[in-house]
Amino acid sequence: MTEVRPLKSLPFNLLNRVIVPDSLNTITTHGNEVDPHLGGLTQADTGAIWRATQNLYRTGMNPAISLCLRRRGEIVLNRSIGYRTSESNELITPDTPVCLFSASKAVTAMLVHHLAEQKLIDLHDPVSRYIPEYAQHGKSRTAILHVLNHRAGLPRIREKVEPEVLFDIERVKHMLFNAEPETPSGLTQAYHAITGGFILGELVERVLGEPLNTTLDRVIRQPMGMRYFRYGLEQDIPVAENVVTGVRLLPPMSLFIKHAVGGTLEQVVDVSNDPRFRDIVAPAGNLYATAEEASRFFQMLLDGGRWGDKQIFHPDTVRTAVRGASRRPLFDRSLMFPLRFSAGMMRGNPGISLFGPNATKAFGHLGFLTILCWADPQREISASLLTTGKGLLGTHVPKLFALQSEINQRCT
Repeated sequence: MTEVRPLKSLPFNLLNRVIVPDSLNTITTHGNEVDPHLGGLTQADTGAIWRATQNLYRTGMNPAISLCLRRRGEIVLNRSIGYRTSESNELITPDTPVCLFSASKAVTAMLVHHLAEQKLIDLHDPVSRYIPEYAQHGKSRTAILHVLNHRAGLPRIREKVEPEVLFDIERVKHMLFNAEPETPSGLTQAYHAITGGFILGELVERVLGEPLNTTLDRVIRQPMGMRYFRYGLEQDIPVAENVVTGVRLLPPMSLFIKHAVGGTLEQVVDVSNDPRFRDIVAPAGNLYATAEEASRFFQMLLDGGRWGDKQIFHPDTVRTAVRGASRRPLFDRSLMFPLRFSAGMMRGNPGISLFGPNATKAFGHLGFLTILCWADPQREISASLLTTGKGLLGTHVPKLFALQSEINQRCT
């Protein structure tokens, strides 16, 4: 069996690719799937989508890829390609949990919306009503809704913060409570890569008086029959390892990444692979799930908050969560491109969008560069594409767009 390893020992490996075997069949595993006709597709449709997924893998930018696609509620694709780590020949499978990174934000947001559904909070309430310490330095008027739609004015902490600080959650929260906002709340949109998650997670814990994972377990994980789907994960559970791939970033691109997510690619990947990362709760970035579990979550939202015979969220709650906060994409001061948010989700657009072309109705979330979890009511799909290669620039970019286009075209 061919072993996947970074090609750092080879000359001129500018793309930092991983070795890809000639036959992908030997490193592909299948989960439960139905006949695509049950989802309104043909074998040709799912075959074309899977070939596009294979083409993405062949770029060598990802040691592992997992894809789960539901159409009309039916799992028509549930497959994985590649290896769980870059230093072994152990295959990733559809049952292997992967860190969702920022796609975790969608789940955290729904726990906040759960509080509103239970009349325990109002989204227009100031955060400081529930976290009095947060009122410092002019943040007393910051509403919960501002945090959900990335307009809280605190996309990052101004003082220099080393990634190691992330493992001391109490210190992180203290820094956030004492931080000065960059802009007044509600004024500008700037993606809150890490900060907003800790604020919202603390809000849920203070209102309910229980750990965030306990709430997640009670509200979503157990009712939906999830095996993983939690912030952090037990150390004895094998998870997919993340690897830096693609062109090595130099200024200004390296500075852009640090500005957007709070660290370099290498730092973020190192933190994510550190065993301590699985011991903490990072509401904005360390929920672990399989591709099928992530697709299941978005299928539930697509179905108006219902899963089987259980009403996880009221349909009105889901509508509030996915409704666009603006009619058009707004320039984001962190990501430096136009993007449309809802109260916790990223939204699709006409033309090119995060969820492929002409995904006007789509909602979901990006997770650290090329992880995508979303639902598209117009196409009756819920999908999750989980990748372990972390590169901004490389040959994977056009192949990712091609995969998104294939999904959207075949599911129209």
